[in-house]
Amino acid sequence: MLNYDPLACLPSSEELPDSDDTPVDNELQDLIPGLLKAILAMAWPERMDWFFGIDMGIYYDPDLPPIVPDGFLSLGVERFYDENLRPSYVLWEEKKLPILVLEVVSQTYRGEYSTKKAEYARLGILYYVVYNPFRRRKPRLEVYKLVNNVYEFQDGNPVWLPEISLGIGIERGTYLGIPREWMYWYNQQGQRFLTPEEDKTLAQQEAQQAKQEAQQAQRRTELLAERLRSLGIDPDSLT
Repeated sequence: MLNYDPLACLPSSEELPDSDDTPVDNELQDLIPGLLKAILAMAWPERMDWFFGIDMGIYYDPDLPPIVPDGFLSLGVERFYDENLRPSYVLWEEKKLPILVLEVVSQTYRGEYSTKKAEYARLGILYYVVYNPFRRRKPRLEVYKLVNNVYEFQDGNPVWLPEISLGIGIERGTYLGIPREWMYWYNQQGQRFLTPEEDKTLAQQEAQQAKQEAQQAQRRTELLAERLRSLGIDPDSLT
């Protein structure tokens, strides 16, 4: 008897476009997801069961175009396929919905509060994060959690995401030499993880401090030796 595999008839990720080819009209749509991905790589250096996509198509129906959030996080999937990486994210291959999607609002409204929000809820994506840098009176960061098929606003900054074991929030900082408000990951105590730049600077500061302490210790040893010699004691004879 012939076994029929319906998945064999579906296109693979290599055959599908990686995005919708719509150019971003705000540099933050690339930079903010890029920073979150870089921080994750530092926070989870040993984990290989996660993937963070940036401006990548999520295919959920072979007969429909993909949805393309600015960023998304999936857990329980391979971080890397091979050296060519993922060309797109295909649900009938991955078998895992993203647990979080991110949209960065630009000056060109793209349905972040209406059509996209409804589509992500219909797919069953647990967390929907929207960042609107142009808001003045309303919250610029909105985190929604899917409860009974409806997105409910999660108050706070940062917001703890227990299913991910991370918090997400915004605060002022510097990334790529740009001082502004950025989005970060946080631990359960509300402390944010360092950016790659901050981690490098901290390592340099710690190395410089260790060097200074070693130099000070060496100088104390030299002064002690000089003092012993002034008393007619050979310091080398004490070793």
